[in-house]
Amino acid sequence: MSEIELAFRPMELEDVKEVMRLEKSVYDFPWTERIFKDCIRVGYDCWLAEEKNKIIAHAVMSVAAGESHMLNLSVSKKHQGQGIGKQFVRFLLNTAGKKRAEIMMLEVRPSNIQAINCYNSAGFNEIGCRKDYYPAPEGKEDALLFARQIP
Repeated sequence: MSEIELAFRPMELEDVKEVMRLEKSVYDFPWTERIFKDCIRVGYDCWLAEEKNKIIAHAVMSVAAGESHMLNLSVSKKHQGQGIGKQFVRFLLNTAGKKRAEIMMLEVRPSNIQAINCYNSAGFNEIGCRKDYYPAPEGKEDALLFARQIP
C-alpha cells in the first residue's frame, strides 16, 4: 500500500470549526473548541494534515525542556487504517526533534487498539498507566502511557 500524499501545515484559529467537525466525528468525548483555541494561543504545536487541501487529520503537541507530549491526534474515520496516523506521528517526531526534544510521550485508551498498533509500529513503548484518565460512558477509562526516544 502506497502512502497517501499529505501536506502538513500549522493549525490556525480559522481552522478550528473544521477541526471540531472532524474531532466530533471521531471521539465520543471530543475536545472543545476552546481547548483547541487555547492550545493555538499558548503556542503549542497544532498541526493539520491535508490531502488535496482538505483537512483529514489534526494533532496537538507540547514541546518543552527536552520533552514532547502528543496531546491529541485525530484522523477522519474515512481515512483511518491507511497509514495516515503513522505518517503524522513521524512528522511530529521530526518536528519535536528539531525543537531539541529527546523523548515523546502520549496517552491512549486501552480500547483504542488501532491507535495502539499505530504507536507500536512507530517505535513507542508502553511505560505505564494513568488510572481513570479518560471520561467513558460508564465512568472513567484508564490511559496507557507510551513513550519513545527521539533520535
